[in-house]
Amino acid sequence: MDSNSTKALRCVLASGNQGKLVELAGVLADLNIELISQSEFNVTEAIEDASTFVENALIKAKHASASTGLSAMADDSGIVVPALNGEPGIYSARYAMEADALPADALPADAREKPTDQDNIDKLLEVLKPMPEDARAAYFVCSLVFVRHAKDPEPVIANGIWHGRILHAAEGEGGFGYDPVFYCPQVGMTAAAMGKGKKSTVSHRAIALRELKQKLSQSTL
Repeated sequence: MDSNSTKALRCVLASGNQGKLVELAGVLADLNIELISQSEFNVTEAIEDASTFVENALIKAKHASASTGLSAMADDSGIVVPALNGEPGIYSARYAMEADALPADALPADAREKPTDQDNIDKLLEVLKPMPEDARAAYFVCSLVFVRHAKDPEPVIANGIWHGRILHAAEGEGGFGYDPVFYCPQVGMTAAAMGKGKKSTVSHRAIALRELKQKLSQSTL
């Protein structure tokens, strides 16, 4: 993309999360991309009924693009524990829900009561409790996608993986989701204890963002 272009490319972010908007917009600013939250356009939540992170990210991006007529960007992320056959995986945000309520399309988005972060952590710790220590190996995944339009046959896709392990108890006051129990050997503390500054350089989203930025800088948008 020509970063010297005078007119910024308007792009809708398939999320209403203001923190995510600020983080992504800051990284992409020098590519002359103006990132706008989908909440500014009253875009409804997409039904994430795919079986992988990247497919769900594509669903969200294409839905936002179709709803607004703009280019769109989306991410999907979660934590994977190989010893649990990949759980919580794509269900990370609703891991503590009953199994028969887990499919994303089981209920309308506004009718589902999502578990709290603590509910999800409690379930994960309970499931891992009787298992050997090496079963606590885990990694965060982030899939970031960019579509030029809703029917883009060549979306720009980037992935980030952050390896660590699950502790027996929470450590740290910051972060969100599974951060308090995700220990990063590279830094020597949990994602919740390292603070936003450090986390923004080593996390799965940071890794995916660097890859996405590089790919976008080389693409025709």
